[in-house]
Amino acid sequence: MKLIIAMVQPHKLSDVKKALFEADVHKMTVTNALGCGQQKGFTETYRGVIHEVNLLKKVRLEVAVNEDFVKSTIAAIIKGARTGNIGDGKILVVDLGECIRIRTGESGHEAIG
Repeated sequence: MKLIIAMVQPHKLSDVKKALFEADVHKMTVTNALGCGQQKGFTETYRGVIHEVNLLKKVRLEVAVNEDFVKSTIAAIIKGARTGNIGDGKILVVDLGECIRIRTGESGHEAIG
């Protein structure tokens, strides 16, 4: 079992979701996030005052999958999120020690579905 965490551009979320659905991955958690990477932010002027904006809007997706869905899930996220520009995001893959479905009490591979 793996937990796949992806940080992507907010405007690419619908493309990523579509690619995941095509890869038969339907369960995910989506959270709005702020962060910075190689983009290093930007500056803007408001009423003559320069503001440095170094935390940019991102979307964080979390998808728990069984081993046989890891590669297809990663490929789908890349397909939906890639623009070829700096700031496309990152994908992190973490071992998932345990998963328990609260409703039924199932655990492990059955709980992920």
